[in-house]
Amino acid sequence: MELNGWLIVALLVVFFGGSLYMSMRIGRKKENADGYMTGGGKIGFGISAASMTATWIWASSMYASATSGYTYGVSGPIHYGLWGALMILFIYPFGRRIRAVAPNAHTIAEVMYARHGRSSQLMLAGSNVLGSLISLTTNLIAGGALISMLSPFSFGQGILFIAAGVLLYTLWSGFRASVLTDFAQVLAMLGAVVIVIPTVFFMAGGPSMFTEGAANLTAQQSNFFSSDAFLEQGAPYIAAVLAYAIGNQTIAQRLFAVREDLIKPTFITATIGYGATVIGVGMIGVMALYLGVKPAGGDTNNLMPQMAVTYLGPVLICLFFVMIIGSLSSTADSDLAALASIMMTDIYGRGKSGKKPNPKTMVLIGRITMIVAMAAGLYFATGQMNILDMLVFVGALWGCLVFPVIASFYWPKVTNLAFTVSVLVAMAVFLPVRFGWIPLNGFAGIIVDVLNVIGIGVIIGLMAFGFFGKKVALWAGAVAAVASTPIVIGFLHQYETLSGSLVAYAVSAAVCYFMSFRSKKNFDFSVLAAKTGSFDVASAEHPEEFAGQLQGEGDNDPDDDLDADKEPAR
Repeated sequence: MELNGWLIVALLVVFFGGSLYMSMRIGRKKENADGYMTGGGKIGFGISAASMTATWIWASSMYASATSGYTYGVSGPIHYGLWGALMILFIYPFGRRIRAVAPNAHTIAEVMYARHGRSSQLMLAGSNVLGSLISLTTNLIAGGALISMLSPFSFGQGILFIAAGVLLYTLWSGFRASVLTDFAQVLAMLGAVVIVIPTVFFMAGGPSMFTEGAANLTAQQSNFFSSDAFLEQGAPYIAAVLAYAIGNQTIAQRLFAVREDLIKPTFITATIGYGATVIGVGMIGVMALYLGVKPAGGDTNNLMPQMAVTYLGPVLICLFFVMIIGSLSSTADSDLAALASIMMTDIYGRGKSGKKPNPKTMVLIGRITMIVAMAAGLYFATGQMNILDMLVFVGALWGCLVFPVIASFYWPKVTNLAFTVSVLVAMAVFLPVRFGWIPLNGFAGIIVDVLNVIGIGVIIGLMAFGFFGKKVALWAGAVAAVASTPIVIGFLHQYETLSGSLVAYAVSAAVCYFMSFRSKKNFDFSVLAAKTGSFDVASAEHPEEFAGQLQGEGDNDPDDDLDADKEPAR
């Protein structure tokens, strides 16, 4: 079923027009730089949790979850949604530490500049620019695929509609527009999911499809504990958990925006909301697999709109359309805000060699960045690359930065040279492993597998460290490495995506540690707060004035077991 072109235009006008109206309600004739980037750092629980959930439930995650279900069977969406949800959760303990030492920062790269210097800052900022551009591109691809499938408009026209709509309401108020519209968008998304997914299930045949369509599945696809699903989907996402948590500026931006005492409930709520929604949406891909559906044009990005067109009536197709537009808009505007904050803070604000930045110029730079970024996203979107592959790649790429970044917030011995060299060396090893530039057989394969074992230990150790401290982390990492050795050696190098991620962690951790442990550097973390303050004098003196309509109510959390004075031991 194809919707009338004028109906699609009307839906887009209502959706983006409503978002623009909300943005204009909080607009300022003289925009404040700090408010444009982080909303003054005083946003309450309701808005923050909704914004975090909406940002992480992007159209790409819905499409990729459906692709995972279609590719790997029922365990695919669970691997995708569960580990994706943990990406949000695992930044929480580290986020508490980051806010404790740099309460008024705007980007993690800005803190790295205060901690190390320019090279470390630019590495983190550069990876974030790449990640946000890829995210923006994938959301435009998802929107273009949706519009071309459901209407007489082409893919190119679809991405233009989405780009213009998102840019229209985000450009003026920046991050504040993003988080305020996220609240309405997440309500629309969740409401649509509750109605659309069960309807597709029953219209496609209900429980009977699982018995009648079982012959369409391979042995691995019908196995809930599929090794293919784990090694090709689940394990790479486990490896990407910390990478996305630490490397993604859209998450970091919300970390710096939410009231500090509300970090814990905000991130836990977003974890649950994301996991439940994305796993549910992924079941559309599982249903398509059981039904023997072939993706239109051989492109799995078309699976979701294809299933909607086949099994939903006109009203529910409109609801499905709003669900996807809401999910991609909530993330695309966050990507624009993230890119703007990086250019405003890391390129201009902290890159003026001691000169005081002009807040008005910063806002202008932010707006220009959004326009240029959207143009770049449109250019890259015309390639219509596979969304799942792009997401896995950027997650693995960020893996090169995880250990040096986390260590820099806890270990005073880490030097700028150690940070820089460890990331560059990890990147140099990651790329040939990930893309098969060297044959991984014989001795080379064994070397990669040894690094895989170290990478497993590093990942498990860092996860344990965030919640339980240094001693538990060392034991957990060591046990994980030893236990995995007989399984990994001689085997895991065959899985290039997973091996690339693990090698990135292993090499960066090893190089950073061995270049730092004998260092005489003893960094004083108390200086970070002074070096990462507000850019606007007014917002620094009266932050509550810039929270505006974004200020929410929330209970303090005095019983939090990860207070600043209970940090994991260095």
